[in-house]
Amino acid sequence: MNKPAEPLTPATVTASGLAALIDAQAPALEAAVIAWRRDLHQHPELGNREFRTAGIVAEHLRALDFDEVRTGVAHTGVVGLLKGGKPGPVVALRADMDGLPVTEFNELPFRSQVRTQWNGAEVGVMHACGHDCHVAILMGVASLLAGLREHIAGSVKFIFQPAEEMPPPGEEGGAKMMVAEGALENPRPGAIFGLHVTSRQQVGRIGWRSGPTMASSDYFRIEVQGRQTHGAAPWLGVDPIVTSAQIVLGLQTIVSRTQEITREPAVVTVGIIKGGVRENIIPDSVEMRGTIRTFDEGMRDDIHERVTTLAEAIARGNKAGCQVCVQKNYPVTVNDPALTAAMLPTLQRVGGEALEHIDKVTGSEDFSFFQREVPGLFVFLGVTARGIDPASAPPNHSPLFRVDEAGLLVGVKLLAHLACDWLEAQPQA
Repeated sequence: MNKPAEPLTPATVTASGLAALIDAQAPALEAAVIAWRRDLHQHPELGNREFRTAGIVAEHLRALDFDEVRTGVAHTGVVGLLKGGKPGPVVALRADMDGLPVTEFNELPFRSQVRTQWNGAEVGVMHACGHDCHVAILMGVASLLAGLREHIAGSVKFIFQPAEEMPPPGEEGGAKMMVAEGALENPRPGAIFGLHVTSRQQVGRIGWRSGPTMASSDYFRIEVQGRQTHGAAPWLGVDPIVTSAQIVLGLQTIVSRTQEITREPAVVTVGIIKGGVRENIIPDSVEMRGTIRTFDEGMRDDIHERVTTLAEAIARGNKAGCQVCVQKNYPVTVNDPALTAAMLPTLQRVGGEALEHIDKVTGSEDFSFFQREVPGLFVFLGVTARGIDPASAPPNHSPLFRVDEAGLLVGVKLLAHLACDWLEAQPQA
C-alpha cells in the first residue's frame, strides 16, 4: 500500500532539479506535438470508440519503453506508468481523447471530414473541444519525461481517458469507469493534474483557481401528460403546453428565489421542449429536457428535489400528470485548496505574466471523478490567436473552434513541471 502523501505548502514546492532540463529539452518536441495534434484532429473519434487514438497512444508509450502500458480501460482508455530512476511517490497526469458529433467548418488542410453514426443519425465528427490537443500534449510530456527518467524521484502515471463528452446512450464510460476499473490503483498516485485548452484565453495564457472551479452537470427530463382536445375547445381537455410553460417559468425561480447565490452560483436551463403536431390540436403530452449546473453538492441535491416537487405541483394544479427524471452526471470539479496553493509557485514560474486567476466555469468536466479519489488540480490553457478577442472567438464545441498551436508547448512544459515539482517536494521514505 502506498504511503499517503504529506500535506504540501507553497514553501515546500520549489523548482525541481529537473526544471532546467525540462525547459531546455521541451522545445525540441514542439514539431512532433503539433504533428500528433494535426493527425488526431483529422481523425477524430467519438466516446468509447477511440480505437485509432488509443492505438497511437499505446504504441507511443511502448516505444518509449514505459514500465507498464495497460489498454482497454473503460473500453478504450490507456494507462501508462513511467518509473523514475530514483525511489519516490506516484503522480498522475490525464488527457481526454474523444471528439464531438460536430461537422467542422474550418478551412484547414487537416480539418476533419469524418462522418459516423450517433443516436441513430449520420453526423460529422470534430475535435471541437480540443481533446486532440490534450492527447498530443500528454504524448509530448511522455517523450520528455521518458528521456529524463533517471532524474525522476518517483513514478508518473499517464492516463488517456475516453468519453469525457459522455459515452453513447446506454453505455458506461469516462473517468468514472476508469476509476472503477482501477486506473488510479497499483500504484495509487498522491496527486493528479490535468488541463483543458480554451478559446476564452489568449494563446499561452494559463488560468487557475482554487476550490470549486467547474460546475456539476446533471440532466433532467419532464414529461407532462394532458388530455388531447380541439384547440378551439380547451376546456374539453387538459393542456400540457400551458402547463409546461408554467413549469418552465417556475423552474427559473428555483435559483433566483431559493438558492443562496452569494455563496455559489447555479443554473437551471430547459434546452428542449417538444409537444404537438398541429396548430389547432392540444396534444396529449409535452416533453422537456434540460441541464442543472451547481458548484456545491448540497445545493445540487436541493435543486434536484425542487425541480421535481415544483414540476409535479404545477402539473397537479392544472389536473395534468407529470413524470420527472433527474440524472446525476458529473460532480463539481474541485481543485484541492492545499494542492493548488502548493503548486502555485510552479504555475507562476511557468506562466509568468501569462498566469491569471479565473472566474468559475459553468461548463463541466469528469476529471472531477479523479479528484474525488486523490487531490487534483485542473487548469486552463489559452489557444486563441493573438489579435483575436477571446470574447468573440468561436468557443469550444463550435464547428469553428480553432486552436493556435503555439500554446501546445506551454501545455507540455506546464504538466511536466507540475509532475516533477510535486514529486520532488514529497518527503522521501
